[in-house]
This record gives sequence, structure tokens and C-alpha cells, in this order.
Amino acid sequence: MSDLVEPLPGVKPAAHRILFVGYTLYLLGAFAFALNATVSKAILLSGLDSARLSQLRVTGAFLVLLVFVAINRPGRLRIERREWPFLVAYGVLGVAMTQYLFFVSLQYLPVGVALLIEFTAPIFVALWFRFVLKEPTRATVWLAMTVALIGLALVAEVWNGFTFDAIGILAALGAAIALSIHYLLTDRQMRVPQPRDPVSLTMWGFGFASLFWVIAQPWWSFPWSNFEGTSDASLGSIIGDRPLWILVLWMIVLGTVVPFWLVVAAMRHLRASQASVVGLTEPLLAILVAWVVLSEALSVMQLVGGALILGGVVLAERSRITPLVRDQPGP
Repeated sequence: MSDLVEPLPGVKPAAHRILFVGYTLYLLGAFAFALNATVSKAILLSGLDSARLSQLRVTGAFLVLLVFVAINRPGRLRIERREWPFLVAYGVLGVAMTQYLFFVSLQYLPVGVALLIEFTAPIFVALWFRFVLKEPTRATVWLAMTVALIGLALVAEVWNGFTFDAIGILAALGAAIALSIHYLLTDRQMRVPQPRDPVSLTMWGFGFASLFWVIAQPWWSFPWSNFEGTSDASLGSIIGDRPLWILVLWMIVLGTVVPFWLVVAAMRHLRASQASVVGLTEPLLAILVAWVVLSEALSVMQLVGGALILGGVVLAERSRITPLVRDQPGP
């Protein structure tokens, strides 16, 4: 492996190999998440609504992780009394709402645009620490906001009177706020004595999200007849005209569980600051995948706006004096 990449100056070869492994795993996870966005949109375009798709994703992922934790870490299935309020909030607000609102945005926006808007979550986090918690924040938070807002204006093409549906924009912004709640709750969890490990925390996040959907829309009313159909043939040879159940299985396993494992494995080799920067490749990869598979092409100005949004996110990440602890993968 060291023969493929030249060691960085001042970095020991062993440490360089560790970084290479970490970056490779995280990039693979980001690509899997990016590809899943296109797969999810294909399912939505085939007739399954966003709430039911969210229910399928969180429930399927919960069951897979439940089996793993039950076999390998059965003690982590127990929930302490003090954990109940946190896990309920984490599952409903941080997981269920992030998934649902993102899927709603996919119904109205191109995949890349929806992800770029959702990825503004760190800016909301920085604002929360600055104005609500009154924590010291560098002046770059204002620059981050300005750059991101300019980027959003370019992506939305405001000079054309907003080319995208307002529902999609609002849903994507809602997903960004829900994702910021996910980050804040994870940060709080990781700072308490004896925090939960990322695997069991994510498992229970999916678990309480699935419980929320069971209450909101019971399984006995699920439109199972949808699985008798196929995806829209106009989506292309890669995912078009495929049995819908195959795409749903892909979303749960290859689009949720597998990338989660890749990111968790990568975090054993990377610091959170390194991983957060690599994670910004996800919307870029999603734009590329959606362009190839769905023929969703963004204009040059929209791509410039996307770059500005990601630049604003990087500035927001660096605006906090105390870095945010995030050992969890993204949506």
C-alpha cells in the first residue's frame, strides 16, 4: 500500500498507511451514501411515498443492527433509565425526521441540490452554539453564513425567480435542521460518562425512529402491493425497470448498513476533523451519480453555488473553539 502513495512529509509510513485506510473507507462509505440517494429517488418516483420509504429504511436497518448487537454485544441492548429521553429524541428528531424530510425534498429537487442544502447542517450547529449556548465562536461563523447563503442563492437560481419547488427547498432546509439536531445530540452523548458506542447508539436511533413510524402509520396499512411493480423504465438501464423490492433491499443493506460500517471503520483511523472534510465529498459524488443515472445535470452556476455551500460548511466547522464530537456517519 505504501508503494501506491508517497508518504507525506513529516508523517511516519505506518501513520500514513493508517490515514490511507481511513480515507479510503470513508470515501467508499460516502460513495455508497451518495449512490443510495439516487436509488431512493428511483423508489420515490415509482410511487412509494416518502413517509413509507423512511419507515422501510429505518426499520430494515434497525433489524440488521439488532441482530449484530444481540450476537456481539448483547449487554448494549439494555437501556438505562437516564437514556430513555435522549434515545427517544435522538430517534425521532435526529433520525426519523432527517430521513423523512430528505426523502420529501428528493421528490421535488435534483439529488445533488437536496444533499447540498441538507449539508448546511454544520452552519446551524455553529449558530446554535453561538447564540443559544453562548459559547465562544470565531468570527468566521459570519463568513460561513454569508458564503453558504450566496451558494444557496446560486443553487436555487434566484435570478430566475427560484427554479425549484418551494416545498422541496423547505423540506431540504428542514432536513438540514434535523441533521444538526442529530449532530448536537450525538455530541452531547459522546461527552457524558460512559457514552454508548456508535453501533448500539445508531441501532437504537433507528429503533426509536421505526417505533415512531409504527405509531404514525401502522404496518397493517402499508401498501405492500407497491412491491409487485417495478421502477420507472425511463430511469435508465442501471436502475430502470427493476423490481421495486430489489431497490428497497439495496437501500437498506448497501445504502444504509454497509456505508455505516465503512464510516465506523474509517473513524478508527481518522480524527473527526479529518472525517468531516472527507464527508463533504458525498454531495459531489451524489451529483455525479445522479447525472449518470438520472440525467440530472446542474448548471455551471449551480455547481459554483455548491462549491460555495461546501466552503461555508468548512468555515462553520472551524468556527467553534471546542470542536464538535461526531463519531456517527451521516444520513
